[in-house]
Amino acid sequence: MFESGLRLRIPPSPTGSLHLGTARTALYNWLLAKRFKGVFVFRLEDTDRERSKSEFVTDIIEGFKWLGIDWNEGPLRQSEHKARHQMVVNQLLDKSLAYECFCSSEELEQIRIAQRALNKVEGYDNRHRNLTKEQKEAFRAEGRKPVIRFKLPNKAEIAWTDLVRGKMSVNASDLGGDPVIAKENGDVLYNFAVVVDDHDSAINCVIRGEDHLHNTAKQIPIYEAMEWEIPKFAHVPLILTANREKLSKRKHGDIASISNYIKAGYLPEAINNYLIAMSWQFPSDNNKEVFTKEEAFKYFDLKDLSKSAAIYDPLKLNWFCKEHFQRLSAEEVLARAKAGGFLELSNNLEEYSKEEQLQIISLMKDGLIKLSDLSNPASAASLLVFCQAPNLQDLNQEAKNCLQEPEAKLVLSELNNLLETSPDFSPEIVQKLLINLAEKTGLKKGKKLFWPIRVAVSGNVHGADLVSLLNILNKNRLQERVKATLQYLEI
Repeated sequence: MFESGLRLRIPPSPTGSLHLGTARTALYNWLLAKRFKGVFVFRLEDTDRERSKSEFVTDIIEGFKWLGIDWNEGPLRQSEHKARHQMVVNQLLDKSLAYECFCSSEELEQIRIAQRALNKVEGYDNRHRNLTKEQKEAFRAEGRKPVIRFKLPNKAEIAWTDLVRGKMSVNASDLGGDPVIAKENGDVLYNFAVVVDDHDSAINCVIRGEDHLHNTAKQIPIYEAMEWEIPKFAHVPLILTANREKLSKRKHGDIASISNYIKAGYLPEAINNYLIAMSWQFPSDNNKEVFTKEEAFKYFDLKDLSKSAAIYDPLKLNWFCKEHFQRLSAEEVLARAKAGGFLELSNNLEEYSKEEQLQIISLMKDGLIKLSDLSNPASAASLLVFCQAPNLQDLNQEAKNCLQEPEAKLVLSELNNLLETSPDFSPEIVQKLLINLAEKTGLKKGKKLFWPIRVAVSGNVHGADLVSLLNILNKNRLQERVKATLQYLEI
């Protein structure tokens, strides 16, 4: 398909933090470049001087690095090519394929109002396409400064074969009239600058969201006007929310920005897996869902991408997260948690030996969604159960109800008695202790027997394997917490 070698790019705009959709598009470009030994170019489209910020540049670069997305060239900056952009504008003017437009904002609004009244597609009506020299001079004498508009071709249809969507065609009359390619101050606009930059970087495949379909229809004529080779285009489906809204940083900031996933301690491999699998299925007989991006690039192909919208599903994301935590060793989880500062609320973990810490992580990690859960009191995988006694004044309703059951006090009293004569713990001793407790209370193993113990040690009726939990806590910590709970019940 690419005789001169595959060249792709990702051109985020540093007007905000790295968006989940941009990250997914970057992954698709990265996968294709890796599979076909192509070149992947990273370019920052920073021509919007007012909204482009250095902190967003840092955010985007750190986000790509966190995801493990590397590039062969860049990061290039669109703003550094200003002279080149102006040169091409002048070439189009010289060819009479672009022109000066002196319409005021008030005139443009009047055009739209009139079109609205006639139920027509709103846009510029090309009225300044053929101004005479005298008319231009008259407008300048009024103090008007022109924008530069590109002349869209008069042909009705702009067509291309999309690598995802197949045969595509956009009617030129639906594009809102001749587009502005340069403002009054000389700054060029996106739909023009991106063509020049892609051409100059020899980009021959453009992968982007389907919200760019009309932009593609506006850009193809610029390639044709300059007699440049037109790249292949692939428009991937957008990421939508459950209510079919486009995922936006403004409305859905917490889930739309990669930086939030980094701060919360999500695993980058889990986010990669989830994003790739949103619109692409691993080609295997057993419907493999959990894979690394390195495994994916061996098989990734644009023809296998879905045309349907991708729906952001937090439950599915959580499932991927748990699956990838299960793949990690306890030592790796502990190292990442320490490096990311996710154990700050669990400082008492240092009271345990390294071996005990790894046992604790082994017990917790399969229930993790993100590393911040390790220090989150509300998480079933929280390490706080090992670092501090539960706050019995702040139990959830299910835990309160458990302690109000008549059997709760009996279970904890008998357990306290048994602990008085129990040797130091081991898994076998804990098992025997629970068997003896069942005999003493006459309760079968189940929530009547086990839930009061769980609430006493962790403040929750749910959590890790009880035998392992009690063994790691050890006899002394367990006895302290059981006595504290009995005192609480006496109040």
